[in-house]
Amino acid sequence: MPAAPAHPAGADASNPLIAGLNEPQREAVLTTEGPVLMLAGAGTGKTSALTRRLASLVQNRLAWPSEILCVTFTNKAAREMRERVGQLVGPAVEGMPWLGTFHAIAAKMLRRHAELVGLESNYTIIDTDDQLRLLKQLIQAEGIDEKRWPAKQLAGCIDRWKNRGLNPRDLDARENEAYAEGKGQHFYQMYQDRLKAVNACDFGDLLLHMLNILREHRDVLEQYQQRFKYVMVDEYQDTNQVQYLWLRLIAQHRRNICVVGDDDQSIYSWRGAEVANILRFEKDFPGAKVIRLEQNYRSTPQILAAASSLIDENTQRLGKTLWTERHGGDKLHVVGVWDAPEEARRVGDEIERLEREGAPLDQIAILVRAQYQTREFEDRFISIGMKYRIVGGFRFYERAEIRDALAYLRVIAQPADDLAFERIYNTPKRGLGAKALEKLHLLARRRGIPLAKAALEICDTDELPARARNTLLSLMRDFARWRDMAKEEGPADLIRTALDESGYTDALQAERTPEASGRLENLVELARAMEEYDSLGDFLEHVSLVMDNDARDDEEKVTIMTMHAAKGLEFDNVFLPGWEDGVFPSQRALDEGGLASLEEERRLAYVAITRARRKCTILHAANRRIYGQWTSSIPSRFIAELPEDQVESETTLSGGASLWRAQWSEHADPFADVARTQPGRTVTRGPGWQRAAQREFETSPQRVKETTRSAASFASKPRTDIAVGGRVFHEKFGYGTVASQEGNKLEIEFEKSGNKRVLDSFVKPA
Repeated sequence: MPAAPAHPAGADASNPLIAGLNEPQREAVLTTEGPVLMLAGAGTGKTSALTRRLASLVQNRLAWPSEILCVTFTNKAAREMRERVGQLVGPAVEGMPWLGTFHAIAAKMLRRHAELVGLESNYTIIDTDDQLRLLKQLIQAEGIDEKRWPAKQLAGCIDRWKNRGLNPRDLDARENEAYAEGKGQHFYQMYQDRLKAVNACDFGDLLLHMLNILREHRDVLEQYQQRFKYVMVDEYQDTNQVQYLWLRLIAQHRRNICVVGDDDQSIYSWRGAEVANILRFEKDFPGAKVIRLEQNYRSTPQILAAASSLIDENTQRLGKTLWTERHGGDKLHVVGVWDAPEEARRVGDEIERLEREGAPLDQIAILVRAQYQTREFEDRFISIGMKYRIVGGFRFYERAEIRDALAYLRVIAQPADDLAFERIYNTPKRGLGAKALEKLHLLARRRGIPLAKAALEICDTDELPARARNTLLSLMRDFARWRDMAKEEGPADLIRTALDESGYTDALQAERTPEASGRLENLVELARAMEEYDSLGDFLEHVSLVMDNDARDDEEKVTIMTMHAAKGLEFDNVFLPGWEDGVFPSQRALDEGGLASLEEERRLAYVAITRARRKCTILHAANRRIYGQWTSSIPSRFIAELPEDQVESETTLSGGASLWRAQWSEHADPFADVARTQPGRTVTRGPGWQRAAQREFETSPQRVKETTRSAASFASKPRTDIAVGGRVFHEKFGYGTVASQEGNKLEIEFEKSGNKRVLDSFVKPA
């Protein structure tokens, strides 16, 4: 290889590799030797700096393309980087075999050294379904109750251990107790042994096996240390422990490692990411050069000032301040509303106004903390004809757990619904397999009857084994009981009972995973939504209308997604609903995670705000319905941490932002002293503190303007502006006349929908 020039890129601004870059970006491109931490804030052009640095190494012959290790987190990021580097250096990019994701690169390495961990080079990488099937076999063979100790829970434990670089022999007593009362290590070892026996590994093994090889085989480690003259890593704040250890081993020899990341955007601890990896980079690589990219090209000065002030509250961060050359812009708009339905109406009205003013719908986003929050917005948008898309997940009524619950309801309402019956006759698992279903289909076709009726008839025969027959008969009796219940009880109570008695709720609770917890939250939200309907038939009709709302994919639509899924994206207008303590920050973070979880929630708030280019609107509700009860909500403490001069508040809460700040002052929040004076200490707020803070909020003399009624009185006292004979308007049923009134319950004769019973809170005088 020709010798590298003394000044590979120079400082000449005419150099196409640095043209158009600001000073810190140019410094990041030109600093090729030694460890470099590119601390890149949101919207600061870190991708341009990273790709041009990679192109510079190749173009200036500091290394052959095959001597550069460049790691990304997603295949999409790897493709985009390859394309952008290709535009700069041409065909040379095709010679970069080590540009890819962690798993892709580790798999390539492992193919070369598989025999060192007991595998052959043609090993198979199993997917999640195969993993669960194998774990279920092991659990059954050991005589463990899989309902009590689900395979999904064991899979989650194993994934967590592998993300931390732990082999079965490395588990301590606490980790061993994480599954089946002290059998975690035993099952982990059996699982690994079984994988090797069938020449397979899972995705977690790709990095763990390579880490073990690099640790135990010095010659292999030296081979890769010599091969890679430069190491580059994108999104370093999202690395987990095994990725961190793997990278550190490879880079320690030459020390030419450049990592790009933002400690303020580390929001994936639930996937194993450790913000400590980027925080200790300078300790791992003494003498590292830290280059801060702080000039933002995305947002207005007001948005950046608010986000920076908020994130300054975190103690575990390296520190930087975003700024922009842009001028003008709106302050953050903080809106307080009475409840979640009003929140959805307010957002819908504002989006309609933006659309009338010419704002494109695909530049408008609603970012929620939890997926269950999307339901209110979906229902509202359906009613006003607003086009929307759910990104990073299914629409609310399309999610698997919601479809399962709806299938139960459909069978209750219509026993002849074969499609619904087939979906849930063995969900959750009841031991009714494919053979039982096949016999039901044969009988149903032969007799010309629905599957549900065939199930009753087959239970009077010996066609099925006794155990399956008894299970099926018990299920059919359940459906008969739920069908009777539907005549007397509301649909919300009905679905709660059906999900509990069927074992569906218990099955999700037994998984003990974040995904299962999210599915349970969605089911709670489903039941809450059903409280607005008088009958099961009315609700199922509403769902049918919602599900039939598909629009063309090429049309402009409002984007609804979680804050986590929005990382890396940007929109002109961003709405952030649900900023109440317990929703955001989440109750789980407040009760279980201590200071570390609270700081991650704050980083998530920072990410959410910085998605906005022009305008950011934060909403919080004074009340939310949780498990059928109206619950008073405290505005998120993050609202109080926003700078007053960058916030425009509009709220029914008397005192506005000053009340939020008073609510989270030192006397109201004893946790604040610990966070400030002992930043290294982890402290957990218990539910007792949360209740005390809520009581203080509820008894504040300035708490609510015109809404000082308790949740109970809100639900029972009639409104004075509505009377029998009066004309009213309902969002779903339209215009009507009040026929009778009992407390807060109205009987209304609607012009187009007929006679309906509704709560007075859902209508307004016409």
